[in-house]
Amino acid sequence: MSLLPYALARPFLFSLDAEQAHDLTLDGLARTQNTPLACAYAARRVDDPITLAGLTFPNKVGLAAGLDKNARCIDGLAAMGFGFIEVGTVTPKPQPGNAKPRMFRLPQAHALINRLGFNNDGLDAFVANVQRARFRKTVGGAAPMLLGLNIGKNAATPIERAIDDYLLCLEGVYPHADFVTINVSSPNTANLRTLQSDEALDHLLGRIAQRREALVSAQGKRVPLFVKIAPDLDETQVAVIAAVLKRHGMDGVIATNTTLARDAVAGLPHGKESGGLSGAPVREASNRVVAQLRAALGTGFPIIGVGGILSAADAQAKIEAGADVVQIYTGLIYRGPALVPEVAKALKGA
Repeated sequence: MSLLPYALARPFLFSLDAEQAHDLTLDGLARTQNTPLACAYAARRVDDPITLAGLTFPNKVGLAAGLDKNARCIDGLAAMGFGFIEVGTVTPKPQPGNAKPRMFRLPQAHALINRLGFNNDGLDAFVANVQRARFRKTVGGAAPMLLGLNIGKNAATPIERAIDDYLLCLEGVYPHADFVTINVSSPNTANLRTLQSDEALDHLLGRIAQRREALVSAQGKRVPLFVKIAPDLDETQVAVIAAVLKRHGMDGVIATNTTLARDAVAGLPHGKESGGLSGAPVREASNRVVAQLRAALGTGFPIIGVGGILSAADAQAKIEAGADVVQIYTGLIYRGPALVPEVAKALKGA
């Protein structure tokens, strides 16, 4: 169990600008991972294995992409008891992202708004950081935590050339990933969400599936591919996406990314900021999309549910909606590392 209650650290972190607090936290994790100081946030991992897409997930709680964009803190995050974590989104070339300020807390709604814009150090630095991570070597006899690598396009790449960026990233991360996530749903890169439309997604996933087959032949292993979609989709759009996922042999779907809707935060400080809204306000939309996906995909197709999980009950509702496993991000900021074992224990055997 961690030695430092998050309740003591949170007031200090929340006194800082949201992005400053984020960077300070990641710097701390990077410095303390694999040292005795990691006991400040470490927790015993709940053992609750589940097999999805040919992978054994040690438990049903993962970290969503976006927290550790450059894969600097894999070992520190692994120490918190996650069954799997996802890092990125990475793009082929380094890019600074959008202008600051670009991250805002809405504490009254247990929410965040961000318009970071895939700020990252680029594919080469990302892969180097993944290679330095030691989590696969330090788990003893237990099943290793799984690592998902999330890929996207550079802001400067025209949308009609987006496929080139995804293929470059796929080739770069493929040897190092337990699964790869294709992010077509961030609202903070211009026109990216148009890739979720029928024809565009069909073309993108067709090319990615083709490239994976070449990588399977060259490297002798088949890495599962997941696609991350938005909550701002209607039932017809979800059904179309489900059909495209099946058509191109995708191994799973992650539902959902952040929302552009603002009804739940109308009138709150920062409620009108542009960007993606996460946390409690996206919970119901995410659950709705998860349920629609399950209805369209049937049983057996892996769904990772993410969006608005701030308690064990929230996670259980996500499973009841049709998710197989869940991811958290904003909940970690509001609740701290104790949320990980809390959710994992609640979902054990679910």
